[in-house]
Amino acid sequence: MNPAFVPRRSVLYMPGSNARAIAKAKELPVDSVILDLEDSVADTQKELARRQACEAVQAGGFGLREIVIRVNGDGTPWHDDDVASVIAAAPAGIVLPKVESGDVVKRIAGAIEAKNPQSEMKIWCMLETPRGVLACNEILQSHPRLAVAVMGTSDLTRDLRALHTATRLPLITSLGLCLLAARAHGVCILDGVHLNLDDEPGFAEACRQGRALGFDGKTLVHPRQIPTCNAAFSPTPEEVETARVIVSAFASAREKGQGVVVVGGRLVEELHVIEAKRVLGIHQALTQAE
Repeated sequence: MNPAFVPRRSVLYMPGSNARAIAKAKELPVDSVILDLEDSVADTQKELARRQACEAVQAGGFGLREIVIRVNGDGTPWHDDDVASVIAAAPAGIVLPKVESGDVVKRIAGAIEAKNPQSEMKIWCMLETPRGVLACNEILQSHPRLAVAVMGTSDLTRDLRALHTATRLPLITSLGLCLLAARAHGVCILDGVHLNLDDEPGFAEACRQGRALGFDGKTLVHPRQIPTCNAAFSPTPEEVETARVIVSAFASAREKGQGVVVVGGRLVEELHVIEAKRVLGIHQALTQAE
């Protein structure tokens, strides 16, 4: 797999309290799995979820799927034990809910480095409150371990007192601000979940919209959403072929001392070549992961 690109087209939440679901994740065509200790787990099941999620990470068997664990939020009765257990289990990442400042990220990063300074564990931050969105620029540049921003659109919609609409127009400002910060600081960013499992056309449109806006992938709540999501966030064969033509044509032009070239009637400059190479890198990573 291309080390410069980690596929995160489809990122599925799995309750840490559900051992059967965790086992099933090992066979799903999903890029990443979030073993959840927070919203999907009842208070009486928190310790069970923590134990099962950490044991699953240590046991392995997930192949190339990226496995991360979402802990309960700062200030909850389970947070400190969650963080200590997850750091000891050493998944690919720790997911922090409702992040509203870079100080939280720095504290968790410090805890990781105190326990195991050689650990490659990444930090994922959920942006799901008005304060979190307004602080996204500060949050996403707060520490080198921060690799992924996750939009928590359900909580955010509630806090905004907005309506759930097909176009998601009430969320566009928040999505745009977080996307800007993610791109400014080189952080992967994931779109929020689509909760209506019976609304397949609506889900497909949400995936297309997320891709059009610039998201790297989308978080999911059910395995049946994976194929549609993977298709939406993968380069199409036409996009891959166009990218190859652009890279080749531009290289030939450079050999002739030309700074620009026309491909398919469109002027191609170096900025288009950079994007074409990104598309080819994604395609190569996905092909090698199959």
